[in-house]
Amino acid sequence: MAAMFSSSEISKTASSLFSAYASFAGSMMLVRSMANELIPHQLRSYLYSAFRYFFTPLSPDLTLAIDERCGISKNQVYEAAEVYLSTRISPKTERLKLSKTRKQKHFTIGLEKGELVVDGFEDVRLTWRFVCTEGQKPHGGEKKHFELSFNKKHKDKVLDFYLPYVLLKAEEIKKQDKMIKLYSRQCPFSCEDDNERRGGSWGSIILEHPATFDTLAMDPALKKMIIDDLEMFLRRKAYYKKVGKAWKRGYLLYGPPGTGKSSLVAAMANYLKFDIYDLGLTSVRSDAELRRTLLSTTNRSILLIEDIDCSSEVLERQMRNKNKKLPDKTGQLTLSGILNCIDGLWSSCGDERIIVFTTNYKDRIDPALLRPGRMDLHINMSYCTTDGFRLLASNYLGISSKHNPFFAEIDSLLNSTEATPAEVAEELMKSDDPNIALQGLVNFLKRKRDEADDETENKATGCGEVDSSVRRLNAIVSRVKRLKTNVDQRKIMMRKRK
Repeated sequence: MAAMFSSSEISKTASSLFSAYASFAGSMMLVRSMANELIPHQLRSYLYSAFRYFFTPLSPDLTLAIDERCGISKNQVYEAAEVYLSTRISPKTERLKLSKTRKQKHFTIGLEKGELVVDGFEDVRLTWRFVCTEGQKPHGGEKKHFELSFNKKHKDKVLDFYLPYVLLKAEEIKKQDKMIKLYSRQCPFSCEDDNERRGGSWGSIILEHPATFDTLAMDPALKKMIIDDLEMFLRRKAYYKKVGKAWKRGYLLYGPPGTGKSSLVAAMANYLKFDIYDLGLTSVRSDAELRRTLLSTTNRSILLIEDIDCSSEVLERQMRNKNKKLPDKTGQLTLSGILNCIDGLWSSCGDERIIVFTTNYKDRIDPALLRPGRMDLHINMSYCTTDGFRLLASNYLGISSKHNPFFAEIDSLLNSTEATPAEVAEELMKSDDPNIALQGLVNFLKRKRDEADDETENKATGCGEVDSSVRRLNAIVSRVKRLKTNVDQRKIMMRKRK
């Protein structure tokens, strides 16, 4: 039969246990106090972490921290994750961040701090978490980063396939919603969302130019050739790499003022969804400044250099400084510096870039700039053609040539008169009534033709070697041709009315 413990024995046992605990606790406090006094803080931290490592169970998950910035630059992976995760919001998400700037067309949806998004890639389950922490004083502010967690055994698949997939999808999303920007070094502010100006002193505005290839008053064959050339350039990344060339393309747009050179650049930007960097060479003082400026431009962009023939003024300024023997403190802008940035080693610092040069006078451009590799495709922006006029009439007046009697006469006048698309468009805008607008265009073209004839006659009159009878005969022949043209046009109009 089991002996029963008396109450006195139980009391003695409890008392001895309490005494032993008190003695142990006192000893541990003494040891801790001595450790804090005798063992340096760094060594204590190392020992504590070692104890945690040995006694904490190992986690099967790996977590990647993706910070908002890499030094002074933005983290490309963070930006891509921000865009990509906005399309992966689950119904279980409780808090979202909503924003929209005045220029944006759609709302921007993002994660609120602490929220999770679960994603899947093949057989891998991934968890994204958005984390915000308070920055250290005195700078303050929030530090943002994403935490991406997954099973350790899938690390290679995540790094080699999943994250590149996220970058690619983010680029596709940004292309769909992209607002095209026009950058200039003379722009006093920037429309960047983070209110920061780009390097190289670029400021920007949203480009809202309505020009498209459908609205350009150009020869249809020329327009198709430009579109095909752009499409071929976009899909030949691997080809450029294989042949050892920088992935860029140069265009020269030349022709009289008002022929649509700027509108063509805007149409190219709208078609490709490329930003435009408008660079004025007269504002660049040295080769080093030009390199800094071009290196601060982004991929998938158009570098626009207007009136390239005026770069001769820059070179003349250089020669004047040399003749005056001025000290070279900041360096100078040289033709070789321009060529090196366009076609030299510095031109390879970037991908998928288009350089567009414009000029009113192609013959004034230095021949070194014209060769392939610098200006690959030369596009003549000519005076308004009959096809261009029909497109303008359709765009501005909403009419076609099927039933309008003015079209034949205007076609004849355009074939014998030099008028720019801008001049034709201005005449068509003067009235909402198509007949009144077209009659005004006919009168305008006749005035230009007569002015051109008078100018030709005056030049002939001023030439002492031309016989006066020949001059009179030329004037009579010119007037007879005009009368014959008018008679022919009236006959055509009468037949159409019948």
